[in-house]
Amino acid sequence: MRYAIAVAEERSFTRAAERCHVVQSALSHQIKALERELGTQLFARTSRRVEVTSAGEAFVASARESLAAAERAVAEAAATTGEVRGTLSVGVIPTVTAIDLPAVLGAFHRAHPHVHIHMRGGGSDQFIAAIAAGDLDVAVLGLHEAHVDRAGVATRLLSSERLVAVLPAVHPLAQRDALALRDLAGEVFVDFPDGTPGRVQSDCAFADAGLQRDVAFEAVSSDFMLELVDNGLVVALLPQAVVEQRPGLIALPVEDGPTRHEFLSWSSFNPSPAARALMSSLDVVPT
Repeated sequence: MRYAIAVAEERSFTRAAERCHVVQSALSHQIKALERELGTQLFARTSRRVEVTSAGEAFVASARESLAAAERAVAEAAATTGEVRGTLSVGVIPTVTAIDLPAVLGAFHRAHPHVHIHMRGGGSDQFIAAIAAGDLDVAVLGLHEAHVDRAGVATRLLSSERLVAVLPAVHPLAQRDALALRDLAGEVFVDFPDGTPGRVQSDCAFADAGLQRDVAFEAVSSDFMLELVDNGLVVALLPQAVVEQRPGLIALPVEDGPTRHEFLSWSSFNPSPAARALMSSLDVVPT
């Protein structure tokens, strides 16, 4: 099954053999034997390309589930002896400020060296869906709402904070002590893509104030946003911690500005041993 998955993902018998640390002839022999046993062709191949057949797609999907279940069984058995094994998949939004995640994961790795940690970036909505589907263990979320209402997803609120206005030091408003949304209504903004959780709180704040704003620039990286601000193209609304120690930029409080809530989230259905160990290290008891 591992060989078939590798061929499907690599689209190459050569690369699949390298990935599985076997010679290509052995891998090809095993795939052919598997196809004979199943009575169907899993891969259409020529000397130059490999494509997965419809039967291959079905087999590989089930093979992934079977291997994941087998790895989970091994991890659960090891956990009964106090040893944590398996994998830990972690989702991280671009603006994590409430927790020092690299330090947390570093300490976790030292305590549980047999756990393979995987991290992926993305958006809060994506991570909530992945946790509910069992495809992600733990994630840090940033949301407009002060709660998460999704079956199968447990959360702990880490922080709530008002976003600050980020301006270049030469901006006419940079000398003020504080701002209101109406002061920023005529500015050109950079923000996260429309409809994403990182954007919603700011859109709602302006709408609630009866104001419109011009979001002419969209980005997924807060560092890139700050570069745009630094070059005088835009202003931004971001967490205070993201702006700290950036010379040339001014962060000002916004009295009626948007509030952002940061959560730690995990599966409430059946967290893995690695996820339970991570939550325990953070003084969270999975339910």
